[in-house]
Amino acid sequence: MLRGELSLAQLFKNTFLLLFRPSLAHFRYICIFIAARVMVGSSFEVQSVNGKSVAMPEMMTLAAEENLFDLTVVEEPDLEVKEKEIVLGRNVHTTCLAVTEPDADDESTGDKEAHMASVLARYRKTLIERTRHHLGYPYNLDFDYGALAQLQHFSINNLGDPFIESNYGVHSRQFEVGVLDWFARLWEIEKDDYWGYITNCGTEGNLHGILVGREVHPDGILYASKESHYSVFKAARMYRMECVKVATLVTGEIDCTDFKTKLLTNKDKPAIINVNIGTTVKGAVDDLDLVIQTLEECGFSHDRFYIHCDGALFGLMMPFVKRAPKVSFKKPIGSVSVSGHKFVGCPMPCGVQITRLQHINALSSNVEYLASRDATIMGSRNGHAPIFLWYTLNRKGYKGFQKEVQKCLRNAHYLKGRLMEAGISAMLNELSSTVVFERPCDEEFVRRWQLACEGNMAHIVVMPNVTIEKLDYFLNELVQERSIWYKDEEVQPPCLVEDVGTDNCCCALHK
Repeated sequence: MLRGELSLAQLFKNTFLLLFRPSLAHFRYICIFIAARVMVGSSFEVQSVNGKSVAMPEMMTLAAEENLFDLTVVEEPDLEVKEKEIVLGRNVHTTCLAVTEPDADDESTGDKEAHMASVLARYRKTLIERTRHHLGYPYNLDFDYGALAQLQHFSINNLGDPFIESNYGVHSRQFEVGVLDWFARLWEIEKDDYWGYITNCGTEGNLHGILVGREVHPDGILYASKESHYSVFKAARMYRMECVKVATLVTGEIDCTDFKTKLLTNKDKPAIINVNIGTTVKGAVDDLDLVIQTLEECGFSHDRFYIHCDGALFGLMMPFVKRAPKVSFKKPIGSVSVSGHKFVGCPMPCGVQITRLQHINALSSNVEYLASRDATIMGSRNGHAPIFLWYTLNRKGYKGFQKEVQKCLRNAHYLKGRLMEAGISAMLNELSSTVVFERPCDEEFVRRWQLACEGNMAHIVVMPNVTIEKLDYFLNELVQERSIWYKDEEVQPPCLVEDVGTDNCCCALHK
């Protein structure tokens, strides 16, 4: 019996190491868990091995476990590991702030209030430090909403349809519709022809846009480039939609040759397409006009496809970039969404979703409880967010945003140039402020600067709050640390030719 279990465990161990090559420490605990399940079903007690808790079968002693999983394994030396292990962040449970019950005399002593005040003061210092070293995510941290502090005493909730008041009177629909009208003008659709709302985040905009497409074409197939935001594929899973991933060019934009091939394979079904106005990692902008042309060449009439434009970040920047293609409802698109907490600089997650009014009837329903209609994803919606957006749009206007876009693009070109001068692989798409570069090999450095990484790439999203001084501070530190990481000639920077192209790769083979 024991030999049988040993054989199974050893077989699993060798197979697992051959395929995935985890660290031996991690593998040890996986083997313990699997063998325990085989030997005694689900009967477990928790024992500590080298300071870590592992699941152990009741019949197995620690000594037996040590003998069972002798980790002497002959590995194949010529196997290549192509995928980089995903590095997850720290477990927040190790640093969480516990909620404690107040003592009986806290009201008179004030100890509880003093403790909470000190916690908040320390947290504020952390926020200041983390903001100072923030570069990897597309959030504009340059804002001042002090004038709106007077409204924080109210529970403002925009329940249901933005255009129809509900019985709940503490709302901000008048601000919300004002913001929606501003975006409708930006994307060239008349007031009487659009419907939209302020979402709770950019993902909700994608969920809503794709849902509208699915309602318009219930048997439609969702097409999205492989570099689309993960929320697009989340929507496909949630709605049980058939989803086809389309290849991308080295820039990150959709490969319309591959798109055409996949459309022709499914000519009998309508197409629902996610078009990226700035991909998550490379900031690539899909060619909307070419996507439409490809659909038409494949025999799809305008009533047999629905296009959702995911403009989370660049949807608001593109209108202010010279020679940039237009995102406009004068073209046969179905919806556009942007994030409000990214380029606009709203301090809470939010977004804007606009679609054609003719499409929304399939989703909308009367809700007696609200005395309104509802076609949103969420029920309650943050009523403060529209006020923050309205405030910023009024203060900056089109000219203000245009200045900020030009500043971001200039600084992004500066960053890319400095990286290349230092011999660091880097790429910047023409219509983007996202600079992709060689992933630092020190994860502490990645966390310090809050860099977003994928494979051998990291990126910096140059936002209005990212100054030349901040970029110089980062670059000087990166160059200094890099000289330490690669001082041994046996360790070389990664080749990024497949990610950024030959012209942008500075590895030993291509520089």
